[in-house]
Formats: sequence, structure tokens, C-alpha cells
Amino acid sequence: MKMIVGLGNPGDEYCNTRHNVGFMAIDRYLSENVNYKIKFNGEYFVDSNNDVIFLKPLSFMNLSGEVIKKFKSYYKIDIADILIIYDDMAFELGNVKIKPDGSAGGHNGFKNIIDNLNNSNIKRVRVGIGKPNYDMKDYVLGKFSPDEKVILDEVLNKVVNIIGDYLRIDFDKLMNKYN
Repeated sequence: MKMIVGLGNPGDEYCNTRHNVGFMAIDRYLSENVNYKIKFNGEYFVDSNNDVIFLKPLSFMNLSGEVIKKFKSYYKIDIADILIIYDDMAFELGNVKIKPDGSAGGHNGFKNIIDNLNNSNIKRVRVGIGKPNYDMKDYVLGKFSPDEKVILDEVLNKVVNIIGDYLRIDFDKLMNKYN
């Protein structure tokens, strides 16, 4: 079984913010017609073949690892079968980077995942949101401008393709195709 996790913050006030691109990617891939279930403080959906869990932790970004650890343990998912999708200020909006492992790179949500899973060999899709020229917290919790929404729409379509390919092809081939 594989688990694809989109990071974000729960609640209407965080909907469509830069920090929620992981949630947006999962929602876009599954479409708006999916009925999520709730377990272990996470919104999740299991595909019809029962071989992929799509998860949106509802514990707020910086505590995402606790929810992911519970799902990993309950469903006996190998660390090699987890893919995390999240925002990254190291890249401009429109850029996506796929990596098989590494540090959290200053992302507190991902740091919490590494700490909870006691492993940094976690596959990831880093979605660029650009760097702020003002307070970082206000920036990541801010909404996209109309011009940014056009770029975001293209990026989310790309991430949907990445998710689909992740489920079908080898990870090295996935990186070669999209990086």
C-alpha cells in the first residue's frame, strides 16, 4: 500500500493559502466529489483498489508527522511507499522539485515528519511558492494573487500528473521526467 500526503492547515481561513498547496494537490487529483473519512486527526481517502491512501493531516502543518506516523503504523506502510507534497519557499511559484530524501530545509512541517518517522529518506514533491519580501508567516498563510492563481493552476495540474505517474512508474524515472 502507498500513502500520498498533502500538507496544509485545516479550516476555511487557510483554504487557498500558500501553505496549503499540498491539500490543494490532493483535492485536485481526487476531484471535489470525494467523500473523505476522518481518522487519527487526518482526512483520508482509500482508492477503490485499496492500495493507495490519500491523506490530509488536520493537526496543522507543524504537527503533521504525528498524524502520518499513526497512519503509517495502522496501515503498515513502508517508509519507501510514502510521498509528501508540500510548499517550499526555496523555489519560485511554478517550479516543482521531486526528491527521494534529504533534510527538512527549514520547513517545520517536514521537520516534524522526519522527527516522527525517525527517518529522512522520505519521498517528496516540493511545490515552489516563492520567497516573501515581508513576514514569512504572513506570506505562507496569505492567499494567492489573481496572477499567481493562473500559475498555481498550471502547477497543480503538473502535480496531478506527478501523482498519477508516481503510482505507475519507478521513482527514478519520475524524477527524470519532471525535474
